[in-house]
Amino acid sequence: MRGLIIKSPYIEEILAGTKKWEIRGSNTKIRGQIALIKSGSSRIFGTVNIVESKEITMDEYRTWKIGRGANVDEVIESPYKRIFAWVLEKPVIFKEPIVYKHPMGAIIWVNLDEYEL
Repeated sequence: MRGLIIKSPYIEEILAGTKKWEIRGSNTKIRGQIALIKSGSSRIFGTVNIVESKEITMDEYRTWKIGRGANVDEVIESPYKRIFAWVLEKPVIFKEPIVYKHPMGAIIWVNLDEYEL
């Protein structure tokens, strides 16, 4: 299984089911269940399913950000040249986070095949 590294507070929002899109500057072909790793923690906090990855327009991004509480004036430009929404479903929070050994250089994805999740 792959683990996606996510910063706080976004990982908590995904696991609570309130954040349905992970916004990235690139597409992903990965589908199905992935683990969620809190950035800087070396811990896996749960899982979520990636069901789609779609390119969205600046207007769609702006509407999404405003719907999440951003001020209209704050959403003037995109953080990326192209904007992709990784569509997330079925979050599962672990009762106890699982400690893993973080490989050097891993910034977005971690291979977690050796761990039982």
